[in-house]
Amino acid sequence: MRRNTPTADLRALPGLRYDPARFGDPTALVAPPYDVIPAGELARLQALSPYNVTWLTRPGSDYEGAARTFEDWVRAGILKADPPSMYVHEVEFDGRRRRDLVAALRLQPYGDRVVLPHERTHRGPKEDRLALFRAVRASLEPLWFTYEGRGTGVVEAIALAATGVPATSCTGPEGTRHSLWAIPDPVFHQTVRAAFESLPILIADGHHRYETALTYADEVGGDADSASRFTLALLTDLNDPGLEVLPTHRVLQTGIAVTGGVASATLGDTLAALPGAPAVGVYQDHHFQVLQLEGEMPVVELHEQVIDNILGKRNPEDFLTYTRDPEEAVRWVDESPGAAAFFLAPPNLHEVLKLAREGKTLPQKSTYFHPKPPSGMVIHRLERDRRL
Repeated sequence: MRRNTPTADLRALPGLRYDPARFGDPTALVAPPYDVIPAGELARLQALSPYNVTWLTRPGSDYEGAARTFEDWVRAGILKADPPSMYVHEVEFDGRRRRDLVAALRLQPYGDRVVLPHERTHRGPKEDRLALFRAVRASLEPLWFTYEGRGTGVVEAIALAATGVPATSCTGPEGTRHSLWAIPDPVFHQTVRAAFESLPILIADGHHRYETALTYADEVGGDADSASRFTLALLTDLNDPGLEVLPTHRVLQTGIAVTGGVASATLGDTLAALPGAPAVGVYQDHHFQVLQLEGEMPVVELHEQVIDNILGKRNPEDFLTYTRDPEEAVRWVDESPGAAAFFLAPPNLHEVLKLAREGKTLPQKSTYFHPKPPSGMVIHRLERDRRL
């Protein structure tokens, strides 16, 4: 029986995976999350295999076609269901390693203060994903969450579970190496469930998709334990040494001169001055400066103290472009699409969680978690009449 006070609820699921006996290494089958695949990359991914997951995650407007493809793959045994399992995902990159838990997470409204957003969202991406949910009736790629796991035993349980031979391994973008362990052990499931009951969960990547999944769950209905009430979740401990978050720099396409900063000689000097300081870098008229701000979260203060003052009541999204490459931001200003570039240091995730627990959200594209988990490792069917 569920408690009256909302708590995080993680469950094992009979995840659908590409049949390892048939495919072996699934490198040609998995793909980056749908929203980070450049238009020119989609054709290359789909050319790798007629079973590449992008045939499901990026169907254009042919949502019913994606649904038929998905059901065909299930009937043909391309995708096979595991016994109820949780999973451990491991990614190796740049000499580092990150471990994640994959499970079904109960969808709860933000008002329950269990699943916490940290970024504002816009409507457009939600409409596309909702149409795909309605047609395919499956969670095709995991939403990414973080949690504060110190002292819960979860990190230790995950490490122990990842000591055997993985169920599958593959190579991902940028030379990343991904491994997945399927854990059907009920004792492991109960250990994880009990630990997460006391933890708030922060959405790392997938705000639009979480809100869309919640909308779809309300449409479909079902009792409290229906599979449709849960989303496929990948969860990473905030203290995992392999958890990397990158800043997203802003280029403003209009405005007035930004003054009051300390002159900086180069882009490198500007970026080096930002970590640990309530400051942003500025590039305008071929000059760099470091601008000190009041407050603790530079991305918030940049918007409130600088960008909003320049734009007034105009929508910032109509005047901002984003890039994770600071040199690209400089080029955009020099080549005239932009009037000024603003550079940020990586955000402090503990501060992001603190603000989220206070009910505060950050501007769009405040965080970029890296490396992204590949789509196609595990799929969760959103069946109203199946209970988890």
